[in-house]
Amino acid sequence: MSEQYDRYLEEHEQEHLEALFELLRIPSASALPERQADVRRAAEWVADRLRALGVPEVELLETERNPVVFGHWHVDDHQPTALIYGHYDVQPPDPLELWETPPFEPVLRNGRIYARGASDDKGNLFAALCGVEALVRTRGKPSINLKFFFEGEEEIGSPSLGPVIRANREKLACDFVISADGGMYGPEQPSVTLSTKGLCACQVNVRTAATDLHSGQYGAVIANAVQTLAQLAATFHTPDGKVAVDGFYDKVRELTPEERAEIAAVPFEEREYLNSVGARALWGEPGYSPLERAWARPTLDLNGIWGGFQGEGVKTVTPCEAHLKITCRLVPDQEPEEILRLIEQHVARHAPPWAEVTVERFPGSARPFAIRRDHPALQAARAVLRDLYGKEPLAIRLGGTLPVAEVFQRELGADMVFFAWGMPDSRVHAPNESYRLEEFRRMARAYCRYLTALARA
Repeated sequence: MSEQYDRYLEEHEQEHLEALFELLRIPSASALPERQADVRRAAEWVADRLRALGVPEVELLETERNPVVFGHWHVDDHQPTALIYGHYDVQPPDPLELWETPPFEPVLRNGRIYARGASDDKGNLFAALCGVEALVRTRGKPSINLKFFFEGEEEIGSPSLGPVIRANREKLACDFVISADGGMYGPEQPSVTLSTKGLCACQVNVRTAATDLHSGQYGAVIANAVQTLAQLAATFHTPDGKVAVDGFYDKVRELTPEERAEIAAVPFEEREYLNSVGARALWGEPGYSPLERAWARPTLDLNGIWGGFQGEGVKTVTPCEAHLKITCRLVPDQEPEEILRLIEQHVARHAPPWAEVTVERFPGSARPFAIRRDHPALQAARAVLRDLYGKEPLAIRLGGTLPVAEVFQRELGADMVFFAWGMPDSRVHAPNESYRLEEFRRMARAYCRYLTALARA
């Protein structure tokens, strides 16, 4: 049977690539207000594609922002129900001048598809649909009951997903979720993902006067907001990289010896890693390996700091205000709201008397997610990858955040299995994002095998 759907995918590859390029041309950047019509156009395109596959029930679930594309194909009461998740929105393409070709004019070059969203997540989403299509065209229907849930807000933190999932629990009910968003550890390194980090974000605002002041007249008398904020920012970490916020690590679930051994088994070449990002040395919380820090330890990141004169040349002012953006990546059992409260307390404790300092919380917080190793759908994924690659998949974790994973787990009681083919060198969120053509092919074939393997005899 696998030869039939492999042959179908090979015969229809050009048609599939043309369709994918059509989707990639839609500039569905959810963070940009001027692109909202394009975001909806992408949703409608995906819904039309589901209908073309033969999915009997397809609709747009409206939210306060962008719609969720929902589909349902029930084939047999005896079979399990999987919900396939993905997202049709993309990151803004800036800076445009660093792209070798326009971000929304996809090209196939040297075995890679180049475009914004090529890997994250339109290429992966579409490859999953190609796998479903191959099953349907060669067997008449999917192997198991399928639901489809494709959102348009992942790149802005999925703020509408909690409400829409809670409002549609019965419609979305499933045995497990398959994520077409994510990736493998490397081109020839299959992997299964055991956890993702949570997220919370805030901004620290400092004001020291009513207006910017002449530095000659006031610089030695009135506090400088930029200097004040720089000193405050330095209090968030110890010199060796540990987070210095009181209570930050109190709820962290420590790695077991077995988990540390599991992470240690994953290949990691320090020099190659440093060269890939142009860094001179590793840095971070002492006592943990680089992969342990990236995958299983929480972080507090200073994402941006600004204040005062930003133009070319010199302007002799004493700035009256300055700002700092912070995000935290969280691990089990940290709670986003508690971490934000601890940051507020830390700021209040370290704020000097001459400054007005406030903390502004941002929406889009997410709890950490983890799946148990013996989950049947995860074990099936392991078996398919083992067969596809001829080697045992690595057990990895993600340092990033997919907010919906924990929401599905909490609201539907459905764990998520990551089954996607993004690669570390795909340059997601950066100029010249790409998706290997070979991974596109491999993912479509893998979905045929995986959905078949999930069927009950």
